[in-house]
Amino acid sequence: MKIFYSEAHRQHYPSFEVFDGGIRVPYFENPDRMDRIVSALQKTDWAEFSAPQDFGLDPILAVHDRDYINFLASCWDEWLASDPEIAASPEQHAFLPATFALRRPARPTASIRGRGGYYIMDLSACITAGTYQAALTSANIALTAVNSSFILHNSSFALCRPPGHHAGKDYAAGYCFINNAAVAANWLSAKGKVAILDIDYHGGNGTQDIFYERDDVLTISIHGDPDLEYPHYVGFADETGAGAGFGFHKNFPLPKDTGDEGYLSALEEALTMIRSFTPDFLVLSFGADTFGDDPLGMFHVTRAGFSEIGKKVAGLNLPTAIIMEGGYANEALGENTVTLLKNFK
Repeated sequence: MKIFYSEAHRQHYPSFEVFDGGIRVPYFENPDRMDRIVSALQKTDWAEFSAPQDFGLDPILAVHDRDYINFLASCWDEWLASDPEIAASPEQHAFLPATFALRRPARPTASIRGRGGYYIMDLSACITAGTYQAALTSANIALTAVNSSFILHNSSFALCRPPGHHAGKDYAAGYCFINNAAVAANWLSAKGKVAILDIDYHGGNGTQDIFYERDDVLTISIHGDPDLEYPHYVGFADETGAGAGFGFHKNFPLPKDTGDEGYLSALEEALTMIRSFTPDFLVLSFGADTFGDDPLGMFHVTRAGFSEIGKKVAGLNLPTAIIMEGGYANEALGENTVTLLKNFK
């Protein structure tokens, strides 16, 4: 199985994030996550590592607003230029806005802090010196994986970091800056019908927003109920698409403490929808934070559950690009990931 990966992700490593209640904690979405997965894959006899190709900005700008991408590219340097004290010790800092745009019509301002609050949804999307380059490389990893699956008509794994499914057309959120799965699926949609299945614990709000009015890409997300869980404002069962996209989006918000049985039941329904759509390709947004010991989730999916999920999704017999999203129980992350992936080799 081809595994696409780059060490460029290490350039993005904020020293902190801010939890609910203003608690400052070490960054959960850290390079150790990738180290655990790489280590587990290297112990197999079927993982073939390859570097990503550079697809340029066009596939990214086909999904994301140009001004937003320009903001990501210039944010760090502008912020340092705006404050000599921060510039004197940049390693101790991460860019986070203190003011956020409200639901009334808003527009970005000239101030870097004002644009930060317009283009960033929450306090986990911290920007540092290497964030933009890491995000670009992550998107190229996803694009390289779908290109490989298209050419070889098989499955591939995009070991992406930062993840992407919370990033919308013009905003960063939930550790995500460029929506890797959406960029890849949109590029692939020119070559055939595409379904996106998001099995991260947290609802794929960015992916939902990007494809919500389209009927050429089916989007499905199985996740924690947004009444209780991030991203809170998106991911409800009655959100089913709009305009031409009506009926081409499906959310499965599941209750706290969902285990293997409840999860697999929802998955069966999702797979039935995918079969009815008859796609040519599948993009699987995989987050291992459904695992019972994950510090950022409240499900109880077991390692055996990951194996069953992999078997059932692989049973679609579609060329599948698996895009890495979340998963923060680092000690178990590598084995959980390999347990799912081995069904596609």
